[in-house]
Amino acid sequence: MNKAKHLAFSYSFLLPSFILTVVLGIYPIVWAMRYMFYDYKGYGAERFIGLDNFARIWKDHEYWDSVLNTFIYAGGKLALSLPLALLLAIILNRGLKGRGVLRALLFMPTIISTAVMAVVFFTIFNSYNGILNQFLMKYNVIGAPIDWLGVDYAMLSVILVSVWGALGNYMLLFLAGLQNIPQDVYESSSLDGAGRWQQFRYITIPMLGPVMQMIVMLAIINALKGYESIMVTTDGGPIGRTNVMFLYVYKLFFPTAGGAAATEVQEMGYGSAVAFVTALIVGAITIIYFYGSRRMSRND
Repeated sequence: MNKAKHLAFSYSFLLPSFILTVVLGIYPIVWAMRYMFYDYKGYGAERFIGLDNFARIWKDHEYWDSVLNTFIYAGGKLALSLPLALLLAIILNRGLKGRGVLRALLFMPTIISTAVMAVVFFTIFNSYNGILNQFLMKYNVIGAPIDWLGVDYAMLSVILVSVWGALGNYMLLFLAGLQNIPQDVYESSSLDGAGRWQQFRYITIPMLGPVMQMIVMLAIINALKGYESIMVTTDGGPIGRTNVMFLYVYKLFFPTAGGAAATEVQEMGYGSAVAFVTALIVGAITIIYFYGSRRMSRND
């Protein structure tokens, strides 16, 4: 087989993936970027309107509320999931009996369908016959049922759902980083009189730096673009309290009656513009974090 045939044979294995990438990845992006400048409802005639969709975004208070909700949601998720994941990774890295089983149990939420997970938590947080309220009332922690999916607690509830789903994945990544730290370093520091807190502060955290940068970046991206569990548990409500950016975009393309989107009419053109601005926001935050973390690591 000559070189040309060998290359053709090799690239033929990549062809199915390339076709799927073009059809399901590149083409929808190009399609959406075209309709950013059109008034198009997904049916009927399309009308070129230039930058009117972007002007509409600037005045769309519901969208900017969803941006604020996204930052609250992402901040809460990161503040809870990353420290807990690191703590669990440290515990499992100490050679506990049955740590393989514990690791599998903690990772299991990651492989469970988001929709199934959200439905389970919806029943747990149910105000009238939910397991959580029944448990708290049984042990006299509360005197009356709490509306966990109501105005006051809805954001906290969806954050807890997202933390439960992401905890195992980040824990395994931290655990992989911890297992790459040589034990000789800890043994030497113990001989010098260093305690566990000093080892954690001056050995574990610095040597986990590169892994931690990657984990935090993944966590930021996933938190900013997450919406599936929110859609199942609260559908962006009540009164838009948990409506996040990507849920807002989803409902512009696939509206549902009674939802939290600005309109119940399909808005393909406006939705494309909103999706583009949303992608810019997520990209800008990711780039700022990336360059900020690189500069901090260089200074260290």
